[in-house]
Amino acid sequence: MIILPAIDIKDGNCVRLQKGVYSTAQKVADSPYETAKCFSDAGAEWMHMVDLNGAKDAKLINADLIADVAKTSGLKVEVGGGIRNMQAVEYYLSRGIDRVILGSAAVKNPQLVIDSVREYGDKIAVGIDAKDGMVRAEGWLDNSEINYIELAKRMEDVGVRTIIFTDIDCDGMLSGPNLKQLDDLTHEVGCNIIASGGVAVLKDIINLSDLDIYGAICGKSIYSGTLDLKQAIEMTKKI
Repeated sequence: MIILPAIDIKDGNCVRLQKGVYSTAQKVADSPYETAKCFSDAGAEWMHMVDLNGAKDAKLINADLIADVAKTSGLKVEVGGGIRNMQAVEYYLSRGIDRVILGSAAVKNPQLVIDSVREYGDKIAVGIDAKDGMVRAEGWLDNSEINYIELAKRMEDVGVRTIIFTDIDCDGMLSGPNLKQLDDLTHEVGCNIIASGGVAVLKDIINLSDLDIYGAICGKSIYSGTLDLKQAIEMTKKI
């Protein structure tokens, strides 16, 4: 299993939210560049980055900063937030981003997912964010009538190989990931599943590994000190 430390960008700053609520944004680091270097020094190979302003406004807002931080870091990077058209997909991939995450588009514009996967294959991932099992979009502000497993099946059918799943109620809460929903998801689709939200301590990493989860995104746990990134990465190599 791979560990993906996270940098969420809002108004140019590294922040964390609680349950996706923008008013809870808390600055957690002085510099995204220094943060990315710390991730690299700890042994990370991948980094997860989100343009929170972009996710809310449905367009690229912090894209230049994200692309530059990614390039400077030397890490493999996946990016989500505000990617609503092929131009945005191409923007990131042409600047060395390794994987682009389509979230709201999977609900509202599935043709974009189809076209992107056809053009870029495994460089396209889909982010599925759910509350009470139902998918949300537009920076988690917009409800849908689609169950997260149903959406995952649709995405697998059009060729998506990687899904990032977030239980919104777990995100930023350090309460542990939703193992039940993740386990159900891994049994329903054959995609690589990356768990996002709730990871707090090493035990959570072990639990995810036991479910044969492909990857785990870690954000608040790293910034708050409940999870030692280097220790977590070293442990996954032994499991």
